[in-house]
Amino acid sequence: MVEVQNEIKQYHNIINGEQVSSSTRATMDSIDPSTGNVWAEIPLSTKDDVEQAVSAANDAFTNWSSLSSRERGDYLRSIGDLIPQYGEELLTLETKNNGWVLDEFQYLTIVLKQIWYDAAGSASLIGGKGETVQLGTSSFGYTLREPFGVVLGILPWNAPLFTFTIKAAYALAAGNTVIIKPSEHAAVASLRYGEILAEVLPLGVINVISGLGSEIGESLVSHKQVKKVSLTGSKGTAQAITKASVSTLKPLIFELGGKSPNIIFEDANFEQAINGVIHAIYTPNAGQICAAGSRILIQRTIYDELIAQIKEKMQTPGAVKYGDTLNTVNTMGPIANLPQYHKVCSYIELGQQEGEIVFGGRTGGHTLLPDKPEFVNGYWVEPTLFKVDSNSYRICQEEIFGPIAVAIPFDTEEEAVKIANDTNFGLAAGVWTSNLGRAHRMIKNIESGNVWVNTYSRVGADLPFGGFKESGYGTDTILEYTREKSCVIEIEDK
Repeated sequence: MVEVQNEIKQYHNIINGEQVSSSTRATMDSIDPSTGNVWAEIPLSTKDDVEQAVSAANDAFTNWSSLSSRERGDYLRSIGDLIPQYGEELLTLETKNNGWVLDEFQYLTIVLKQIWYDAAGSASLIGGKGETVQLGTSSFGYTLREPFGVVLGILPWNAPLFTFTIKAAYALAAGNTVIIKPSEHAAVASLRYGEILAEVLPLGVINVISGLGSEIGESLVSHKQVKKVSLTGSKGTAQAITKASVSTLKPLIFELGGKSPNIIFEDANFEQAINGVIHAIYTPNAGQICAAGSRILIQRTIYDELIAQIKEKMQTPGAVKYGDTLNTVNTMGPIANLPQYHKVCSYIELGQQEGEIVFGGRTGGHTLLPDKPEFVNGYWVEPTLFKVDSNSYRICQEEIFGPIAVAIPFDTEEEAVKIANDTNFGLAAGVWTSNLGRAHRMIKNIESGNVWVNTYSRVGADLPFGGFKESGYGTDTILEYTREKSCVIEIEDK
């Protein structure tokens, strides 16, 4: 385990390959959500810092995009080779920053490495290729895939390292240069990641700038030299980005929130389904994932039985272990920041008005960790389940982003589809059934960018990950980071 020092360390922006403070040298506190204490300082950047980052990325674009796709792939493959060396350090920083328990670090390290390798391969196989069309006896046309230029990636606080990687790797593979704007709530791991990448990549190809969205967000998004923006975040942030980008009409990628249904039919394997719905919402980072299965739909014939089994499993001694997020014995971390903690607590209060609490509902380190004084002020929330009789309640319709789920009964397959689609979101869905025909029908009829059958949250570099409706549009793939140009050549007949 990498030891994180007790003293408060200051991290810096990465601009043109250098570690730099903000132009005013102002900083923000980074809070460890498990304790509520300051553990690091990050730059509070200004519009002047934005100009420096954009200028560096823009200046680096010509040389980077002029490399062959194979040469760019070699750089990305070198980064992939480094991930095992730095993976534990990075994930330790991320754990301290957003409360994701370290037990997940080995899996995530493998995923990050795989993404860099996949991007390297995509650069060689896809990024530089187009199509040829014979238009006539003396003319032909062809298409080119070209990079946009400077690409901006805006990260969420719940999974910075993963979203940093998937945005930067494919944008770089396509020949773009990149600016990363991490959330002010979880920037440390991203700033350190930028340091590591800057040691491998040419100057200015990757830049990381920390600050408040309200201070630098519009300047980044509206900048004429920023040619494309990719956000993983909230609907509100997406709307603000859309408004700020209107003057330049730049293309956008949005991967937003969800209120994902996890549907159990009476012919499902109960043990697998119960484990699946539990791990889809009561996750190591406390349900703070966009694809969390926060609506558990259960066929009425098995509704009471499965709820009882879920409750029994969750209340088994040792089923959930809180505490030091760097200790791999512990299985669930805190809510990532104080504003989100207050939001989640408010939904627990609302849930007790709209539904019947099955288990959970307790909050705060003083309640969940009374014998560990160092965590008393942490943002801890107990896994919570509510029974409801309708999908119309706010706790069923609004994204909570915490370890809170609702259990909703249904009678028929058609009703399950209707309830599943009765949401403004469309990011993910789970289906548990042994009926192959039903599985295919549910995949077809559910309005969601991702549908998993007899599994949940299976993601990776081999498949795109995106949403429908208010869950966004576009995906972080190499083709999304290229624009297509059509060319026609007329050959003179001499």
